[in-house]
Amino acid sequence: MKIYPLTARPLTFAALALGSALLSFSVPGEAKELKLGIITPPQHVWTKAAHEFAERVESESDGDLSVALFPAGQLGDEPAMFAQMQSGLLDMGIMTAAITSQREPSVNGWFTPFLFDNVEDAIQATQTPAAEQMLDNLSDKGLHAFGYTFAGMRHILMRDQAVTSIDDLDHQKIRIIPISAMQTWWRATGAVPTPIQLPDVYQGLQNKMIDGVGIDLDALVGSGFDEVAQHLTLTNHMAFPAIAMVSSTTWDTLSENEREVVNHAMHEALNWANQAQVDAEADNLDYLEQHIDVRHLDDAKAQFAKANTAFDDKFSVLPLISQFQQQVADQHAEK
Repeated sequence: MKIYPLTARPLTFAALALGSALLSFSVPGEAKELKLGIITPPQHVWTKAAHEFAERVESESDGDLSVALFPAGQLGDEPAMFAQMQSGLLDMGIMTAAITSQREPSVNGWFTPFLFDNVEDAIQATQTPAAEQMLDNLSDKGLHAFGYTFAGMRHILMRDQAVTSIDDLDHQKIRIIPISAMQTWWRATGAVPTPIQLPDVYQGLQNKMIDGVGIDLDALVGSGFDEVAQHLTLTNHMAFPAIAMVSSTTWDTLSENEREVVNHAMHEALNWANQAQVDAEADNLDYLEQHIDVRHLDDAKAQFAKANTAFDDKFSVLPLISQFQQQVADQHAEK
């Protein structure tokens, strides 16, 4: 397994193409190398999942397959990595469901506000037929999807003051991922949704370009945002999954045995990561409660009713999203 250092410059399409060409002329008997890109930093659970996957691939293939990891957005932002996968220049990625939703709109269903109480609920929802159909739909986009992993529930971190009611968000610049689901929901809260890439959030909070951020606890702690923003309001307003995938171009070049190895290794890595994230939620919260102002917004769903309605009006009319929401509700009713 190779892990490229964070000081390495992002690879260009030409460099990736050259690497692919060299791979195709590799010496017989050498391991076939798969390149996996990911946006998260080394401490993040998704990056750890990528490590777990790479180690399993090398072990289960007896060294015939290896995985080169490019963490922390070294290959560019997620849209760039999607373009590389769809053209066959990048083999694999663990990509946020947020940016994936720009290619498969039904994935927006995962951002239904207050659909889940915790990470365990979200993990259970991956077993619904609708969630599986979302993955299947990516095949038409040149991608083979393996499954989901989670970074924790979303909360609100503010630089200067805690959010004690929705009124505290009025005209506040809140960093979002630039997708329609988040823009719709945040705009309806009265905030000013402000798209910024994850690696730039720390500086954005520090220089007051943004007032706050919707964030999961894993990214908050792993990226050190608590150093520049001291007020966390626990809302559980959205889940935040990622989807592990491989370029269909790469998938088609693998032998049946290689596919079995990659598929099994990835599913094992995702299962490991999901359990690790359940454990990490408690550990991260304990750490933050000792270092910054942490508050619970117990009536969050009611506080954000207007924003929740705005989301439903735009997205719940899509058949697969409404099916997903109903299937999740059915799971809750069975508890």
